[in-house]
Amino acid sequence: MSEHARHDDDADDLYRRLAADTFVTLYWRRELLDRTIADLRDHHFAVVEVDASGWATEDDLHRDIAAALDFPDYYGRNLDALNDCLRDVVDREYGVPADAAGFVLVLAHYDHFARSCPRPAQIVLDILADHGRSAAVFGQRVLCLVHSGDPDIAFEAVGAMPVMWNPAEWLDASRRTGAGGN
Repeated sequence: MSEHARHDDDADDLYRRLAADTFVTLYWRRELLDRTIADLRDHHFAVVEVDASGWATEDDLHRDIAAALDFPDYYGRNLDALNDCLRDVVDREYGVPADAAGFVLVLAHYDHFARSCPRPAQIVLDILADHGRSAAVFGQRVLCLVHSGDPDIAFEAVGAMPVMWNPAEWLDASRRTGAGGN
């Protein structure tokens, strides 16, 4: 087996492990999220992290996402436009390198935005889950990792799938020990 084929198989294995239950996964422990991000980057995924700790309005979300993913100037700064531009990102028109093994959007401190703007926060996750699912149909790898400082945060199902805690923090008790939410 060639080195490239082995690398592709490794990226497939990592992706399948992370996407097995959902395309949007919650993380409370920052060190666990950082290890996951490092694994993804080691497997040549394009990982784009956006810090939501300062998002008090939907405009804050649009400003930072547009900058992080190099959205075009005509971006409409609303949820429909976000959906459209994310489709272009998934199609590698901009925002991520064309040769990346996959695209991962990390939303750090998302609990701040979810408290300030609960409905838009839910819709954004739903949009990302839909893009993850539709990308998978075409053999592309798209994930969203959501960091929360609130170990009790919960979201409605997205893309007809629940937003679940990662396997290491699935039990409530596992989010009560050690440093987290940083």
